[in-house]
Amino acid sequence: MNRTWWKEAVVYQVYWRSFKDSNGDGMGDLRGVIEKLDYIASLGVDVIWLNPCYTSPDVDNGYDISDYYTIMEKAGTLSDLEELIAAAHERGLKLILDLVVNHTSDQHAWFEESRRGKTGETADWYIWQDGEKGTPPNNWRSYFAPSPWTWDETREQYYFHSFASEQPDLNWEHPAVRQAVYTMMRWWADKGIDGFRMDVINLIKKRASFADVADPFDLSYLGNQPGIHSFLQEMHDEVLAGTDLFTVGEIPFVGPEDGLLYVGENRNELRTLFHFEVADDMETMDLPRFKQIQKQWYDALYPRGVASQFLNNHDHTRQVTRFGSERYRVESAKLLGLMLHTLPGIPYIYQGEEIGMTGIRFSDPEAYQDVAFRNQYAERVAAGESPGTVLSSMQMRARDNSRTPMQWNANQLAGFTESGHSWMTVNPNYLEINVEAAEQDPHSVLAFYRTLIALRKKHPVMVYGVYRDLAIQDPYLYVYERELDGVTWRIVLNLHDEAVTTTLALPEEQLLLSNHEAHDPKRLAPYEARLYHY
Repeated sequence: MNRTWWKEAVVYQVYWRSFKDSNGDGMGDLRGVIEKLDYIASLGVDVIWLNPCYTSPDVDNGYDISDYYTIMEKAGTLSDLEELIAAAHERGLKLILDLVVNHTSDQHAWFEESRRGKTGETADWYIWQDGEKGTPPNNWRSYFAPSPWTWDETREQYYFHSFASEQPDLNWEHPAVRQAVYTMMRWWADKGIDGFRMDVINLIKKRASFADVADPFDLSYLGNQPGIHSFLQEMHDEVLAGTDLFTVGEIPFVGPEDGLLYVGENRNELRTLFHFEVADDMETMDLPRFKQIQKQWYDALYPRGVASQFLNNHDHTRQVTRFGSERYRVESAKLLGLMLHTLPGIPYIYQGEEIGMTGIRFSDPEAYQDVAFRNQYAERVAAGESPGTVLSSMQMRARDNSRTPMQWNANQLAGFTESGHSWMTVNPNYLEINVEAAEQDPHSVLAFYRTLIALRKKHPVMVYGVYRDLAIQDPYLYVYERELDGVTWRIVLNLHDEAVTTTLALPEEQLLLSNHEAHDPKRLAPYEARLYHY
């Protein structure tokens, strides 16, 4: 495998509205990120992924963009972002922005012009279909709404939206749309950003036909359609070729074989991708299935391409709550960190993960701000389901679970803001779980993450080593090796809340890292993790 900086990188995701409030309005902002750059740099990470901060009506927390060239007032100003880019670079950090080009806001000038009539320069920049008001063109569903079609009174046609009705999809079949996107990407690259996290990028190519589907609840018809690779190769040729820009595509509905088509180094498309066979398709940790997923992706991609490793982000419940254990919070947070940083792929840290932050469950559905939650909850209750049943079934996967503010200290509102109020409820456990407390504890999750990242920078086996699962049928332990140039690392993980007895040789003298201070040679404690070197 070719060695490059981005394969060796660790990415830190900053959901800025929940990171740090600098101006006392109760919402995080870009200047708050600048204030905390030294903290981010102290982790040893290489890249900051900044969630969308462009001008937006904020229906979907910035993923409904009304102007790609300006910054929303809540976040700050373009000057703030330019200062953030420069300040990050001064600290040796790269910064990538979210690229959201499957759709725009319905308040974007392009859409406002397109809806005015069926002729004109931008008339076909979005996806319009004839139909009778009240009868959508097909039986499809969107991610956020019962139908992906909304009737427009001005144009007297339906427009298509994969997400909320306020997020109309662009028509990528129109060459002028593609060129407008490429112009915008080059503009941001000239501003000094270091790449893009490409939001649902494989949804930009639509099905050739909008005919009804057999199962509208299987949303795979929305993405990964024939022709997507021509679009991405054109994007590469127009914008990315000859640059060192880092690109990671959010690629739903894709398995390993298709994944290679996006990231194969001979393909000229993307550097790496997020797949969702774990984060979307696995409710809680299913260890045998998780092992199979890791093996299948490794066998399909390596050494020709690279995937990403993550278990949580702004769209998915925090990993300790979902895939670990709040009872064994510290142990499971460290175990999941060790696992993701030693498996093949680029590790992503979602803000707060490095201190073991947990998810939150609101008992009142009105407390959820997320448009996807609110729409789906209302639809199910309107269909006759019990509100309590609907709420309990949606709590674990609700996106707001992971969007609570960063917990900096034990002061009011976790030190996130000095305003006396926060845009979203702070998790009450901030009194115990916060950065300030973690900094004072040499055995904290934070200290463990810093050690992991330092090991990755020092030992290329973590990045380029061959991966071997040594116990793929074991339902309790995850045991695998990474090997490179005669160096072998063996990782032994107990992903359960009960101790596990083992016949494995666990030589104390070869133990490099563990999340437990005491080690039994024949037994692993709940959520115990060990790293051996040979």
